[in-house]
Amino acid sequence: MAQAHNFFELEETTGSLVGLINSSKAENLLQLIKNQTLAFHEQHVETSHLLLQILRDVGQVEEDVCQGLLDTVEQRNMMEEELGLVTEQLEQCMAKEQFSESELQFLQRELESLKSSQQELLELQQEVDEDTTEVIPSAVYLSQLYHKVTRIKWEHQDPPHLLRGVHYGAELATPILIDTTTCSPCDVSNQLWGLVSTEW
Repeated sequence: MAQAHNFFELEETTGSLVGLINSSKAENLLQLIKNQTLAFHEQHVETSHLLLQILRDVGQVEEDVCQGLLDTVEQRNMMEEELGLVTEQLEQCMAKEQFSESELQFLQRELESLKSSQQELLELQQEVDEDTTEVIPSAVYLSQLYHKVTRIKWEHQDPPHLLRGVHYGAELATPILIDTTTCSPCDVSNQLWGLVSTEW
């Protein structure tokens, strides 16, 4: 009898709870929360994709700036070398007085043109330096150091598997042409180091 009474009270309480839930519109509230959670998740996924794309774009910009700096430094080195040659030729001409006035004026114009080009390259390099990180100057330093040690001037128009350049030795310049598809990296290294003088 007591159990039937308790069951009746439980049934009555359950009915009250159901009525309370129906009257409070809990189902609508749960659906609203579910929709908001789904919208937040979609926004989070979209934001993640956007952030990933931004990071990729930043990486590409940094790579382009680095390549631009290396190209600028290489051009400046070439211009400095040409400037040195023209300056030496001009000094020889003035010392020996064997050239005519017109030839001397031509060399002077060439010298001024090279100086102007060098100044433009220096200004361009300064602009690029302002946009780069501290990592890039160290790469330029290493590139210049390798050039000073090996005295090799590389050409960059060939396919990636061809190494073409000129080694400027103490007495003569030696052309370099190595097909890396037919040589192992060790053979390539040995051939290149064989050109470098061990006398200091």
